[in-house]
Amino acid sequence: MCNLYNLTTNQQAIRDIAGVMRDSLGNLEPSLDIYPDREAPVVRNTPEGCELARLTWGMPTPPQFLKTKDAPDTGVTNIRNTRSPHWRRWLGVENRCLVPATAFSEYGQKPDPVTKRKPLYWFATDETQPLFFFAGIWTPWHGTRGSMKTPRPGEHQLFAFLTCEPNAVVKPIHPKAMPVILTSPEDIKTWMTADWPVAQALQRPLADDALTLVERPLTA
Repeated sequence: MCNLYNLTTNQQAIRDIAGVMRDSLGNLEPSLDIYPDREAPVVRNTPEGCELARLTWGMPTPPQFLKTKDAPDTGVTNIRNTRSPHWRRWLGVENRCLVPATAFSEYGQKPDPVTKRKPLYWFATDETQPLFFFAGIWTPWHGTRGSMKTPRPGEHQLFAFLTCEPNAVVKPIHPKAMPVILTSPEDIKTWMTADWPVAQALQRPLADDALTLVERPLTA
């Protein structure tokens, strides 16, 4: 499950590829490591067109998985089961989004014999780590985020992205899943505009020859 990704690009590149009509992001850092429950750039559908904005990574957790009714929600970062009623409400065009990235990480299955920690592997579409997008969903949400030590009650803008079966590049390292990655203008447009029966077909592994293992995200 991807819980860390990197974005090393500029705002204009995101705007050009995603057809952004409105930019409320503010200044984008030259290189950004993004962790769960942190803000990140997202291109979302709005009535006025595509908007580039900052949202928090982690959609609302299904109630049955919260420890207590009043516990802060740390959010769900990766979504696989789009048949679940909990997620179906956000699969329409109005809640679709594009999550820009240039590399994502997965932990290996076997701990390093020296450090005793699982190694972290990074993936990109090629060695130069060009911009791509995760297929995501977003929603406004009222509640408490964070932890019991640092709760953040109030209004939040949340997002997560879809996952699917891993391809042959990811599977040896993380056999359970990989993010749904969009690279072509046609797929990006379909995700943001098509009805769900059509867009759903994009929840599939990226072609094996379209992904590569890299040492570490490039920095600006």
